[in-house]
Amino acid sequence: MGAAVRHREAEIDTVTSAPSRRQLLMLTGLAGMTIPLGLTACSPSQGEFAPVGTVPLPIPPLAESEVVDGVRTFSLTAQTGESTLIAGRPEVSTPTVGYNGAFLGPTVRMADGESVRVAAENRLDVMTTLHWHGMHLPAEMDGGPHTPIEARSTRTVEWDVHQPAATLWYHPHPHGETEEQVLKGLTGLVIVDDEASRASGLPDEYGVDDVPLILQDRFLDEDGVIHRVEGDNALGTVGQTLLANGVSGTEFSVSAELVRLRILNGSAARFLDLSFADDRAFSLVGTDGGLLTEPVELTRLPLSPGERAEMLVRFAPNDRVELQTEEPEIPGAGFAASMGDQTAGVFVVFRAESSLASARAWQLPPDGRRQLHEEDAVRRREFELRMPFLNRREMDMERIDAIVRVGDTEVWEVTTPDAFPHNFHVHDVQFRVLDIDGGKPPVWLRGWKDTVPLHSGQHVRLIMRFEDYTDPAVPYMMHCHLLQHEDSGMMGQFLVTEDGAGPDRIALPETGGHGHH
Repeated sequence: MGAAVRHREAEIDTVTSAPSRRQLLMLTGLAGMTIPLGLTACSPSQGEFAPVGTVPLPIPPLAESEVVDGVRTFSLTAQTGESTLIAGRPEVSTPTVGYNGAFLGPTVRMADGESVRVAAENRLDVMTTLHWHGMHLPAEMDGGPHTPIEARSTRTVEWDVHQPAATLWYHPHPHGETEEQVLKGLTGLVIVDDEASRASGLPDEYGVDDVPLILQDRFLDEDGVIHRVEGDNALGTVGQTLLANGVSGTEFSVSAELVRLRILNGSAARFLDLSFADDRAFSLVGTDGGLLTEPVELTRLPLSPGERAEMLVRFAPNDRVELQTEEPEIPGAGFAASMGDQTAGVFVVFRAESSLASARAWQLPPDGRRQLHEEDAVRRREFELRMPFLNRREMDMERIDAIVRVGDTEVWEVTTPDAFPHNFHVHDVQFRVLDIDGGKPPVWLRGWKDTVPLHSGQHVRLIMRFEDYTDPAVPYMMHCHLLQHEDSGMMGQFLVTEDGAGPDRIALPETGGHGHH
């Protein structure tokens, strides 16, 4: 971590009492955690971004692990702390939450074919969960709202990794509380490796030429308090401070001609339109679900909340270039009103050294996954995102909205009539985008995906196959990944069972004890 970036662990305070979930979400804000979360009822107005290139870009450490009886074992602890998020203002201390530290979390690295165990400890005074976004794993291990980690308890999950190389992430998923916990800092990356990616020649020296970038925003006041934007903002919380790996105003020292960026849009609501300030081209080589088979040359890359991308960027000695987000080309009056003038800014400055390590030859590996064909689909389902509902119904933890037969391929059609954008995330699977409004999806949406944006009035068709895991009692989720929308009820549940049959309603998870699975 850069020396100018300060993180300090703090004692856990007493939980304040909280009103009902509906009041929290729609009227007065979010439940008190062990740290304060401010509220503002207006749309964001122009704030001062931190000076660019002020402090070194922090690189999240790789999570420590050990192999015990053939199982790679990690420990992650959700805990409170204080952090300096604004470059050049060390006197401003922000109460935060992180995994194994004060803010954000370490990068969890695992390999296809490994058995993995994670002991997730909750040192907060509120319930949380630990969701593995993009991971193919049993529903009971997925970390959705039905697998709570109660305050001051530990939940251990274990699964076998069965998916190709990809950049995934982890975050909390308690129903009605996700936005608050993510805004306070509970976010981390996951890197899955496989033999094909290791042999590809792609840059792979973590933190040097293989660089993780968690891109987020926060609405901070002068005292460093993180605010949740409420009121007439249709998207949710859009902040005036841009963060790269948890800090604003950062600079990365480039020591190689070719750099691989693993990018996560970890924002609660901000849609990104990424580019370099000099309009240099880059190669898109991976999306949510893993590597592409051919690179795609781009100068701009849109990313909605929860989406990931891997890109390759070439540098010359002494280059200085900013990675920025520009105003997204998204229709709808609701989007413009919600973003205000917070549409553009700089995340990180890349400054190349005078001598750079030469780039080696690389080639993207073939896709070894089973390809999906529409003629193989046995069922078509329709989903409408109309605020604050999914298919005109608010999320109900006891209601099952769909039951899928394991091994089936399905086509899911998703629409939104709202005047502002949404996106759509499906747990457990990676899907392909068949078409958008009857036409081919843009090139950056043609790889394997688990999250897809939807603009006002759009009709998106997705194809996916449900493999390996069944559970008649614990569901997976499908939902908008704009976190305030998700918390407000724009989420549903589906079971995967052996025969495609199952209950319409399920029991709520047990709470109050020590969870261990």
